[in-house]
Amino acid sequence: MSTTTPGPAGLESSRPFHTREVPAIVDELDVDPRAGLATVEASRRLEQVGRNELVETGGTPPWQIFFNQFTDTMVIVLVVAAAIAAAIGDVKDAIVILVIVILNAVLGFVQEYRAERAIQALKLLAVPSVRVRRDGGMVADVPAVDIVPGDVVLLEAGSAVPADARLFEATSLQVAEAALTGEAYAVDKTTGALSDENLNVGDRRNMVYMGTSVTHGKGAAVVVATGMGTELGHIATLIQAIDRSATPLQRRMAQLGKGLAIAALGIVAVVFVLGLVRGEELREMFLTAIALAVAAVPEGLPAVVTIALSLGAQRMLKREVLIRKLPAVETLGSVTVICSDKTGTITQNRMVATELATQSGVENLVDVEVAEADREKPTWLALAGVALCNDSVLGQGPVDHVGDPTELALAVAAQDAGLAKAALDEQWPRIAEAPFTSERKRMTTVHEVPDQMQPVVGSRWVAMTKGAPDGLLDLAESIWLESGPTNLTAELRAATEQTNADLADAGRRVLGVALRPLDRPPADEEVEALEDGLTLLGVITMVDPPRPEVPDAVRACRRAGIRPIMITGDHPLTARRIAADVGIGDGGRVITGAELNEMDDAQLAEAVPEVSVFARVSPEHKLRIVSELQDQGQVVAMTGDGVNDAPALRKADIGVAMGITGTDVSKEAGGMVLLDDNFATIVKAVREGRTIYDNIRKFIKYTMTSNSGEIYTMLLAPLFALPLPLTAIQILWINLVTDGLPGLALSFEPSEKNVMDREPYAPNENIFGRGMARHILWVGLVMGLVSLLSGVFFYNADNIAWQTMIFTVLTLSQMGQAMSVRSDHESLFTLGLRSNKPLLGAVLVTLALQLMVIYWGPLQRVFNTKPLTAGELGFALAAATIVFWVVELEKLIRRRRARHRTVAT
Repeated sequence: MSTTTPGPAGLESSRPFHTREVPAIVDELDVDPRAGLATVEASRRLEQVGRNELVETGGTPPWQIFFNQFTDTMVIVLVVAAAIAAAIGDVKDAIVILVIVILNAVLGFVQEYRAERAIQALKLLAVPSVRVRRDGGMVADVPAVDIVPGDVVLLEAGSAVPADARLFEATSLQVAEAALTGEAYAVDKTTGALSDENLNVGDRRNMVYMGTSVTHGKGAAVVVATGMGTELGHIATLIQAIDRSATPLQRRMAQLGKGLAIAALGIVAVVFVLGLVRGEELREMFLTAIALAVAAVPEGLPAVVTIALSLGAQRMLKREVLIRKLPAVETLGSVTVICSDKTGTITQNRMVATELATQSGVENLVDVEVAEADREKPTWLALAGVALCNDSVLGQGPVDHVGDPTELALAVAAQDAGLAKAALDEQWPRIAEAPFTSERKRMTTVHEVPDQMQPVVGSRWVAMTKGAPDGLLDLAESIWLESGPTNLTAELRAATEQTNADLADAGRRVLGVALRPLDRPPADEEVEALEDGLTLLGVITMVDPPRPEVPDAVRACRRAGIRPIMITGDHPLTARRIAADVGIGDGGRVITGAELNEMDDAQLAEAVPEVSVFARVSPEHKLRIVSELQDQGQVVAMTGDGVNDAPALRKADIGVAMGITGTDVSKEAGGMVLLDDNFATIVKAVREGRTIYDNIRKFIKYTMTSNSGEIYTMLLAPLFALPLPLTAIQILWINLVTDGLPGLALSFEPSEKNVMDREPYAPNENIFGRGMARHILWVGLVMGLVSLLSGVFFYNADNIAWQTMIFTVLTLSQMGQAMSVRSDHESLFTLGLRSNKPLLGAVLVTLALQLMVIYWGPLQRVFNTKPLTAGELGFALAAATIVFWVVELEKLIRRRRARHRTVAT
């Protein structure tokens, strides 16, 4: 977005404000920065440009969100099924279906209503009031919503920035822009114009933006954009422009619903016509056909999906993942690409000093230990220098440390090497200082030198300076070698410059340290003038190191067929190095935001499959990358913590916000929150997501196979010269007890062994894919034939025990099917009966209920059953196990084929 805005006269600036000099800007905005706007003029502009606030547009009203829950095909099928069940007298089944539908609608409403609240969280970043210059230079506090272009705002440490503004005064000004740009540390601000028109927000050092805050120093700026014209407003516009697409599971459920609706109508027609052809009673055949159609609809599916997702959300919470939108649980299992931020997610979000480069060479600070005997060496002096020229305070542990992250890293490095900062501060008392400024890019402190070190330093007082290496090199006259200080010759200068360049090119942050002996102790105001004639001691490199568990997590992603991509606002060299350290990409090409600006959609489409690291990106860039990946058929998970991440989090198939560093805006836009901000936790969550989808498929496989068994039983009975094998009430009973507890218990099935060693399932894959449809048809046929043959074996036209036999074998066969579908590959004897105790309990309860229907008088009359003899019951139990053994045989064949393929490859 270009930081231009209509001026008070309605003319738009032709160039971005960060590239223009302040006099030109204030002239266009018609304001004297020393006097500010007149109150009357500010009121006129307020009426012209509107209030300084974010405007919410296009929101869906709550009533419409709730109504939309009933437009899903599967829900419509269930409502029709409930109506038919009520019409044929099965009120209980109708009530159960309607309760499931209503609970599902309430849950969906809550999830979608919360998803609409991202803009509300964005509004919370607004500032209640702000200090401005008005009416000839008078300082006044005015409501932030009344700020207009041309207002002069005054900033100091702790101030929140109320609008986008161009700085014209900045004294040691640092602004925390992490929420907007993703930068981990406060940014030093300047006032000079910048030449590059295409700079990202994070690189516009002379601008301040709504939603950011001042951490250090003070400044003054003229407002150039307010409300929806700000960068924050632009992000709000992006968020509101994004239409949420259905999750892979929601698409598959819609597909299933349409298929079931067609199947149910077909079943009604076929069974009804066949019954009439055989001479069955019209009313009985109508009720039976309708009952069979109702039975064909797995009314327990919405409940199973909800329970599976809820259980997954509970398990994820134990793994430091908070699920905000329940469908996100399953979406994780379909993810093919994880787009991750760098800072805090892949890295530890803390600076660590790693190397010290002196003229003696580059040393790994982990291996450095200094002793009193080394105090004449550059390593000792450099570490002492960065500890002394340092305002941080080290506590008992990391959580007790206080200070700037960079200074803490330096103090910790010195302490780990044997130079405790507290002891140095006591031995080398500070007597004067010149604080760091963004103009000088350095800090200097003056110390009294201990007696034993005076011969080494060559004076009683010494100035210690740390700052940008190139700046210190320009001020240096000598350099400290192993033998002591020596003149900085052209050769030594060139060698030092090369070392600094090599370290910086490796993606490390570098900081130089130098000293200067003094003849007398200066006053504070004299210290800056002493930053000359320095003696260089060395250069220290610092990094935000990768989390130790991330490389393993990246490898796990690759095994699981998931491609990790790093998208960061950080420097491209740093991004490349961290990516290489953790195994993302191949250390090759990094695309920057500036390059993305030059790419058209075709070029981006060509680059996205090849490039795994993007640096210095803006919100639009993240959105483009995510959109392009989705256009190429990928299911995208996007991590983020800042306001700038919200559009991409909302656009992604699953937005993953950070729990520790994340803003409320990012959490509202995302579907889940990482409570530990750890990339490795995403991979654990993917495992849960895959398990949940597997369990939903197992339920569908189980219930649809059972339903097909019932249909085969009804359709094939005439081939065996049998009358109507099941009554309408018996069909509904089978549907109720088998789709009930056993089906729900499949939600508790633990992960299969290979769940993270396979490719993710294609997002457009049919829910009946990978052999499920074939299994439903042929195992259902076996179930129907076994049930019918059992009835034939005991058939007696004068005794309905044969019908009870079919009824019982069919019901119990489905229990064997429930136990066998727990895994597509592993045998039940490998899994163990007790590895899913809820399912084992559900099977036993269903068996008990079926026995009650057979042997308890009141239920016998309701379900038209006859008690089976002990021999008949034993036969029924044995026959019912056939389906179990057939499915186990199918899995055995599949395992052997898999082994043969493995051997062949």
